[in-house]
Amino acid sequence: MAKLLEYQGKEWLRKAGLPVPVGRAASSPEEAYQIAGEIGKPVAVKAQVQAGGRGKSGAVKLVNTPEEARAAAAAILGTEIKGYPVRQVLVEEKLAIAHEYYVTIIVNSARDARCPMLMFSTEGGMDIESVPEEKIFRLYINPLEGLEVYDAVDMLVKAGIPNDHLLDFANFLVKFWGAYRKYDCFTLETNPLVMTASGELYAADCKMDVDNSSVYRHPEMGIEIARDLGHEPTELDVLGWGIEKTDLRGSGFVMSMGFDEKSPGYIGYHPIGGGSAMMGMDALNNVNLKPANYADTSGNPVASKIYRVAKVVLSQPNIDGYLLGGFMMANQEQWHHAHAVVKVLREVLPQKPGLPCVLLLCGNKEEESLAILREGLKDVPGATRVEIYGREHVTDTDFIGQRLLALVKEYQEEKRK
Repeated sequence: MAKLLEYQGKEWLRKAGLPVPVGRAASSPEEAYQIAGEIGKPVAVKAQVQAGGRGKSGAVKLVNTPEEARAAAAAILGTEIKGYPVRQVLVEEKLAIAHEYYVTIIVNSARDARCPMLMFSTEGGMDIESVPEEKIFRLYINPLEGLEVYDAVDMLVKAGIPNDHLLDFANFLVKFWGAYRKYDCFTLETNPLVMTASGELYAADCKMDVDNSSVYRHPEMGIEIARDLGHEPTELDVLGWGIEKTDLRGSGFVMSMGFDEKSPGYIGYHPIGGGSAMMGMDALNNVNLKPANYADTSGNPVASKIYRVAKVVLSQPNIDGYLLGGFMMANQEQWHHAHAVVKVLREVLPQKPGLPCVLLLCGNKEEESLAILREGLKDVPGATRVEIYGREHVTDTDFIGQRLLALVKEYQEEKRK
């Protein structure tokens, strides 16, 4: 999913007519000082990262003056939260909170639902995970009909919202659904939804994830990469997303796996399909080799797309090998992979002579594909450790792992000389 930071999500909520606190992002303590001065009252200074638990980690600070905002920003910027470095803080007005609620809309993919689902609770805040099941109310939304006010009111009555606030809450939820649909969200959450002492509602937080396949519809959002990575995007991640973003013919996925360029035993990993990927991981793990990346070229992609994926995988510095892991009898025509891999290795191996390459490829057009690999690589400078296998080893992860390990040991020894 394309995950937006809190301040970004709030800006889109504001444009959709939803109430959010006044504020904006700062990248330095001085900028935080300036924003707090413009707001002119107590503010919250909040780390902007794609991770939960900011409050418990001390990355949300409530302060009363611009000077305190500057100090709070200085204390937060440059820290890490669950592996994410904090490069920005959101400086926004401090709300006079009377009560906190929880609101989210997600896609419920269960067989009996398969639609957006609104979830609401009168107990919001940092510990939403511990709220009893009976205090979380759910409403399936027909994506064609949308969320009507009367549907929202019915759910809010069950949740115990007082009559004099029902319409305010219902209107908020209807607008919230409107933002969800307008921005093609996969998830839209505010926790907490705050009611102030004066009875006003505010989205005091925002988690907005835009569906990957809809990112092209929203160039105004400036989304750099539409993936749920679990880490900050690396250069490889951005390159990999560029392949998928510009070519929808089959899968061409590439993602970094925390590759340590200074540590030996990392392999440029190029599986074909999810099941194949798991078997390839077994092949590597069983011999204590490590994947530098994850990739996938299934769904019958064209050779040009496979080429781009393989080029990104093999361009990683200081890898000790390359594994094309076709651990399955693919029903796609495998000569596309053969042509792409030949072109890439003819370009890469002269610059990385002796790099171990174990190529396992089987399925439709298998004999032709293996012939393309053997003929195309037989005279390539540097192709001294290329081994090619077909269906006879399609499930033989031990054999493939051992062959790759033997070649890697030779290669490492050669580099030490």
